[in-house]
Order: sequence, then C-alpha cells, then structure tokens
Amino acid sequence: MMKVAMTVSGKVQGVGFRYTTKMVADQLGVLGIVRNEDNGDVYIEAQGEEKKVNDFIEAVKKSPAPFGRVDQVTFHEVNTSKEYTKFSVTN
Repeated sequence: MMKVAMTVSGKVQGVGFRYTTKMVADQLGVLGIVRNEDNGDVYIEAQGEEKKVNDFIEAVKKSPAPFGRVDQVTFHEVNTSKEYTKFSVTN
C-alpha cells in the first residue's frame, strides 16, 4: 500500500479539477481526498496499490480537468494510520 500527499499548483481552481481528479481516482481504484487550498493550490491525499497511485500521480500532472493547467506537483509518501474507504472531494 502506497500513501502520498500532493500539492498541485496552476490553474486548478474553478475549472472542475477536484471533480475530474475524483473521476480518475475512482477509475484507478485510488482512495483519499482532494480539496482546494486558500492560496489557489489543490491538496490531495491518495492511497492504494503502488502502480495505481503512480498512474494517478501521472494523470494529475497532466491535469484531468480539460480547462485546467498544472504548473507544479509536489508529493511525498506519508506514513499515517488514516485509512480511506473512498475518494472524496472536500470543501
């Protein structure tokens, strides 16, 4: 099981980015959350099989939202006891 926390910068708010990110996560079987940040970034926590999470990261880098634009993605693996049961859009 791989768990990552990601911050995505660019044109990622107001373009359906969170909802299309959820669609990709659901298609790949990745669990976690996606939320807007006050500074205009999007924060994502994702967990699942390593290949699925890596495929998810690559999809996020390309912007799943047709009118979105990803300028930068930073991510790191996390070791938390939090286990997600689905992928949710918050705030």
